[in-house]
Amino acid sequence: MKKQFLFVVAGLMMATFTFAQNGVEGRWKTIDDETGKMKSIVEISIKNGKLYGKIVELKPGEDPNKICKACTDYRKGKKLVGMDIITGLSKDGDAWEGDDGIMDPENGKSYDCKLWAEGGKLQVRGYIGFVFRTQTWVRP
Repeated sequence: MKKQFLFVVAGLMMATFTFAQNGVEGRWKTIDDETGKMKSIVEISIKNGKLYGKIVELKPGEDPNKICKACTDYRKGKKLVGMDIITGLSKDGDAWEGDDGIMDPENGKSYDCKLWAEGGKLQVRGYIGFVFRTQTWVRP
């Protein structure tokens, strides 16, 4: 009986770990869809039912004190590390979506955003109307 209990507990722990790894929360390595190179590490969290993503690390060799010169909102002149670039996305089925939900610190522009987990990776789509770009982010 004791072995069966331990087996069930171990199975539940593995299922929980697998579910957590397949969800959207946690750290993600951002990959540029044009160059295929890493840009940063973003930590995604859910607060009060909304999804947020914050830069926690820049690519190796990048100045950790780099600021957002192109930003035109409250982020202008702020350090990239610690900056929220995904803000206030709402759950919609298996995805998260929001108007002006993602900001590109390289050009300072905000885009509507949709993101979803797929095959252990995160699909992140920024779009204006019907024009969009999708990046695939991976776990670091």
